[in-house]
Amino acid sequence: MTTESETPAPRRRLIVLLPLLVFLGLAGLFLLQLLSGRDEAEVPSALIGLPAPQTNLPALEGSNLPGLDSKTFAGKVTLVNVFASWCAPCREEHPVLLALSQDKRFTLAALNYKDQPENARRFLGDLGNPFQAIGVDEAGRTAIDWGVYGVPETFVIGKDGKIAYKHVGPLTGESARDLLLPQIEKALAVPG
Repeated sequence: MTTESETPAPRRRLIVLLPLLVFLGLAGLFLLQLLSGRDEAEVPSALIGLPAPQTNLPALEGSNLPGLDSKTFAGKVTLVNVFASWCAPCREEHPVLLALSQDKRFTLAALNYKDQPENARRFLGDLGNPFQAIGVDEAGRTAIDWGVYGVPETFVIGKDGKIAYKHVGPLTGESARDLLLPQIEKALAVPG
């Protein structure tokens, strides 16, 4: 004989197993996402297809280059690389940027993120300067407008001034060839 306060055995088993079933379901979902083969460098950006944020950053002192201004993007394909001298992955990707700078079909510009001017100049002096314009974002406010998660990040801006692609993390020879260059080619193919 059961009292009202007692739960029947099958129901009690279900209540005990429910947290385990929920955990296994979530674990399976996370594992599926992990194994989906998605590239971590392809972080979705709400800004893709929208005009690049209004930007008017001062030039890096002593670089003899212009700052980063929205006019930089007018009518041409532009790569905007977000870098800092204190960023180890920025050093790793720098040879790839130097190689990309040899392609004169697009402009390579930089957003120097939360950096000291003398450190940025030393970084570029030691490793080479691939950029045609460098804007200094000392406080990081412009990077917020661009939706930057961290450094390095690279954006492809189309001739129409809209963000066509965003690469998060350091560029490698492989990611530049397989991900970035196809996006640049697509942007260059659009009539301007």
